[in-house]
Amino acid sequence: MATYAIGDIQGCYDSLMELLGTVRFDPAQDRLWLVGDLVNRGSQSLAVLRFVSGLGPRAVTVLGNHDIHLLMVASGMTRKRGGDTFDDVLDAPDRHELLGWLRRQPLLHAERGHVMVHAGLLPQWTLPEAVALARETEARLAGPGYRDFFAELYGNDPVAWHPALTGHARARFVVNAFTRMRLVDAAGNLDFAHKGALERAPAGLLPWFDSPLRVRIEPTILFGHWSSLGLVDRAGVLGLDTGCVWGRQLTACRLEDGRRFSIDCPVQSPMEPD
Repeated sequence: MATYAIGDIQGCYDSLMELLGTVRFDPAQDRLWLVGDLVNRGSQSLAVLRFVSGLGPRAVTVLGNHDIHLLMVASGMTRKRGGDTFDDVLDAPDRHELLGWLRRQPLLHAERGHVMVHAGLLPQWTLPEAVALARETEARLAGPGYRDFFAELYGNDPVAWHPALTGHARARFVVNAFTRMRLVDAAGNLDFAHKGALERAPAGLLPWFDSPLRVRIEPTILFGHWSSLGLVDRAGVLGLDTGCVWGRQLTACRLEDGRRFSIDCPVQSPMEPD
């Protein structure tokens, strides 16, 4: 049995199938770990959702910002954006089953020496703190009051974490950290203004994994969300978003031995990564 962690798919079903063929994925024995952003920007979001949800316990995915955006649009809490490409999901006869499945996926998954999130772990969070905050927020997302949760979800504030945060502000911060975070300042506050290349980031901002405040944890952190970085491989962190939807690559890592596999992808979207 092998476990393959795969970077952001973003509706690129054909590329996913090619990569799984390359690694000879066996759904009867192997498992997939997916770092989120299953949907959007690519043209085959419906096929991706049907395939991944159909694998049942053989697949583990965490929620990414594009997955949450699809859920927000489907629930009527926000409007589609110009580059959104998930009409195939919204128009599907099985949309309610697929969206219900997606809404029940975690923000964090930890197992066997690895912890997987979409964007990252806030530098100052310990792993037990991160797990507790993820479970607390997932319960609101999966529960019957999820529309109230969605109604106050979008926004950049607060940017500073404090354990005393409550209500919508607390939930918004947790979701933003797990699904949107890239850069933080010296105090560990989130920055959402800069989305370009890291070398053009304003002075004083660092990738979350380079923050001097970062609590070192034993498991390796698997993440996606940051295609402009490409593959990130350093002590304690492995970034797997290699920009498939932008015409670069889709990458998998076999967790048992760390071996990497990549396939080249056709351009699906001309838009800037977000």
